[in-house]
Amino acid sequence: MGRQRGGRAASSPRRQKTGASSGPVAGIYDIDTGTCELLEDDYLPDGWVLEINGVPSSHIDLNDPTLLEFEYMRWIAMLVESRFASDSRLRALHLGGGACTMARYFAATFPEARQVVVEIDGRLAELVRHWFDLPRAPRLRIRVGEARQVLTSLSDGTRDVIVRDVFAYDRTPIALTTVQFTRHAHRVLAPGGVYVVNCGDFRDLATARREATTIGSVFAHTALIADPAMIKGRRYGNIVLAGSDAPLGDSPALARDLLGGAVPAKILVDDEVQRFAAGAPVLDDSEAPPPPTPKAPAPKGGTNTAEE
Repeated sequence: MGRQRGGRAASSPRRQKTGASSGPVAGIYDIDTGTCELLEDDYLPDGWVLEINGVPSSHIDLNDPTLLEFEYMRWIAMLVESRFASDSRLRALHLGGGACTMARYFAATFPEARQVVVEIDGRLAELVRHWFDLPRAPRLRIRVGEARQVLTSLSDGTRDVIVRDVFAYDRTPIALTTVQFTRHAHRVLAPGGVYVVNCGDFRDLATARREATTIGSVFAHTALIADPAMIKGRRYGNIVLAGSDAPLGDSPALARDLLGGAVPAKILVDDEVQRFAAGAPVLDDSEAPPPPTPKAPAPKGGTNTAEE
């Protein structure tokens, strides 16, 4: 779920395209979890918007992988870039793929990065590889699977950054927010690694507060990034939360960059995040229904374009 800079004009429905030519083609497509719609950006000649089951999911500019139209993605990028040098061999795990916008950005800004994107929808992964110029393995691998099942299977200390950006319509599945899930993220991260999540919430901020408490119960340091109106509970939107065993948000340049963006944002850290959470309870597995089972795409001509 994302909100674009300056908003978008309404787009009229377009019929499904079934041509075999490479590259994006506007239309509605059947995927394993419902439908997705690929829309041309009304303002950027090489821009595309991906909606999944009617909810904006991703934006891609074919000519500029560093262009992030969704402000929460810019906030995630700023946070990660404040912690890691551009020449570092960043090991990134993305839980939730969409159009792989964030992974494509990291590939451009961290040329030595090695990334895995976990996407539950095999057909969507196949389409995204077909539409967009994504780096190939080993720089970027797309693994079809359910995020929690994949995370729990990974070895200790093998990732520097974990980005969770998973939505079922307009909510993250509870099983991907609990303290048990967060402990697995902590286990998989290398010392000083960063766990960062995109939390979509309503004006009561109940979900964001519980997620902040949960992340804070596992990691020594926490951070929260959002625009002031969202922090004050004035609208529905996105809040970025992060956890690490190393201090977060201690760079003055990060605070300045966040305030200077197209949608100015504020960062809260540690005690400020605790005050925001205001005693909200930790999220627990007992509240979560069983996770869905991923469906891998059927091989075509002996080749599965969703890379394992």
